[in-house]
Amino acid sequence: MSAPLKIEPATGSGETFVLNLGPQHPAAHGVLRVKMTMDGEYVMRAEPVIGYIHRMHEKMGENRPLAHFLPNTGRVDYLSALHYNHAFVGAVERAAKLEVPPRAEFIRVITSELNRISSHLVWWSAFLLDLGGFTPLLYAFDDREKILDLLEGLTGSRLTYCYFRFGGVVEDLDPGFAERTRKFIAEMRPRLKMYRQLVTDNIILRKRLEHIGPISPDLCLKYGATGPVIRGSGVSYDVRRAEPYSVYSQLDFDVPTFPESDSMARYLVRMEEIVQSLRIVEQALDKLPDGPVLGKVPRVLKLPPGDYCYAVEAARGRHMVRIVSDGKEAAYRLKLRTPSFSNLSLFEEASKGMLLADALALMGSLDLVIPDIDR
Repeated sequence: MSAPLKIEPATGSGETFVLNLGPQHPAAHGVLRVKMTMDGEYVMRAEPVIGYIHRMHEKMGENRPLAHFLPNTGRVDYLSALHYNHAFVGAVERAAKLEVPPRAEFIRVITSELNRISSHLVWWSAFLLDLGGFTPLLYAFDDREKILDLLEGLTGSRLTYCYFRFGGVVEDLDPGFAERTRKFIAEMRPRLKMYRQLVTDNIILRKRLEHIGPISPDLCLKYGATGPVIRGSGVSYDVRRAEPYSVYSQLDFDVPTFPESDSMARYLVRMEEIVQSLRIVEQALDKLPDGPVLGKVPRVLKLPPGDYCYAVEAARGRHMVRIVSDGKEAAYRLKLRTPSFSNLSLFEEASKGMLLADALALMGSLDLVIPDIDR
């Protein structure tokens, strides 16, 4: 692999101007504003300005019974809703010492990993659209529709899922779900090979992403970046392995990492994660036990006084729910630790001195969901 080309930004004129990226702009993927100080085509400073759609989810969680907050979780990161369901019910179950039937835990893993694939497909298509390629979006949404059909039969929703409950899930798998899911897996694997031929190995994409937007492991640690961002910097950190939850410890899967630390590495991590998620779903279907899908839960649920945390590996990284309880029906303090906020935080430092077009490629490789930042 050839050494990256070093380009020094123009400094002769000393004249700069401010470019507002957003708050409504196709490259922002939501109501995000980035105040960019430019020297010609070079980024001198990129300051994210957030808060345009802040909805006060945490405060709502402190003003209603725990069960009433469940629908909110799917609206924080709407592309990774089931993982956010899982983190919240997991925190409550840990605090209340609720037993979850094994079948329910396997169903949680199956649906969460399907949700991860769906999320990565949306990122893949939108990222390539930002880079000028429209055709991949049509393929990605075709595959994503199959996942949405599967999950709609279980949850009644196609996006903002509220399927998990304290002690399990709403209801059991519908008849034929396992068969339809296996059919999807068999169809998806050849599609991934086609994705590689069509896009991943395309020299135009490689030139746009290789050596662009390097993020060192130290920079990830400095800002708390997780998920594909830190794994694209060669750090093998995945909550499913570092802090095993649910039944992930019973399943065999790899944690993809790439040491190059550039935008291409983060791209490759997500593409490989789709492969691993298919592998996890297949194993979970094979090991799916019989039994109930909902355990015993008190009619009025009040958590013992204390401080409780639960973390999951969502599509964009580590998502953690922290509940401070004073013994009442509502949380005294609810804190949501979302990955998009941390991943965005490093953009200002990482983009300094880059060409504007390359900075947009870097931003796209972070896979930001704005409601996940403005929660």
